[in-house]
Amino acid sequence: MKPFIGITINFDTRFDLGRNAPLGSPGSHSEYLSADYNYAIERAGGIPVLLPRTMDLAVLHPLIDRMDGILVTGGNDLNPALWGERVSPASGRIIPERDDYDLDVLRYAYAQGKPILCICRGMQVLNVAFGGSLIQDLASEGLLHHNILTTPRELAVHSVTVTDRDSWLYRVFGETVGVNSFHHQAVREAKAPVRVTAVSEDGIVEGIEVSGGHPFVVGVQWHPEKMYNVAEQHKLFNAFIEACG
Repeated sequence: MKPFIGITINFDTRFDLGRNAPLGSPGSHSEYLSADYNYAIERAGGIPVLLPRTMDLAVLHPLIDRMDGILVTGGNDLNPALWGERVSPASGRIIPERDDYDLDVLRYAYAQGKPILCICRGMQVLNVAFGGSLIQDLASEGLLHHNILTTPRELAVHSVTVTDRDSWLYRVFGETVGVNSFHHQAVREAKAPVRVTAVSEDGIVEGIEVSGGHPFVVGVQWHPEKMYNVAEQHKLFNAFIEACG
């Protein structure tokens, strides 16, 4: 049987999310997700299942129990208070409800021993969940080459070096991989059991994993789901689905 993959979704309270046609009515809560995540999981042999944000987060736990793996997706910035900082003026939109939801899903899935793949914001959630910190805005620290919005989403705009040979990323990609780049936050410090496994040319953390015998807990800073038609990137989803199976 194909594995069921629970996928976290975006949550927002804005009425104008739809540029041409507003969603719902003022004050409505909206949940949404790029279909690329679904396509990437489907193509790798999994069955995507969107995990709704519930008011009582524990309501989701029985559903997570039924999943064979969890994908934590990208989205808005995390609240810097989660790692003890004040919000920078360069920070993007913060949605505490999404932070609480992602952290609860990740921590519960990890406690149940589920394979977990974390993408972009998802990687940052993974790092913060284990006590790590983030850079709030790369450009403010002179790092200008990580939020490339002018290129096709599937185009590799820089390379990543896998620094840990005893990692899933090394098994999947070897020493280097070309990636896209759509982020302005990044991991600053990782704390055990999280370890850094890949970095960009200018030293920004691009991959992290959790040590300690867990089957598969991997975070990547780029967006492989936007490159799901690129054979090299698709290998990451194949490895994830294999771990879930």
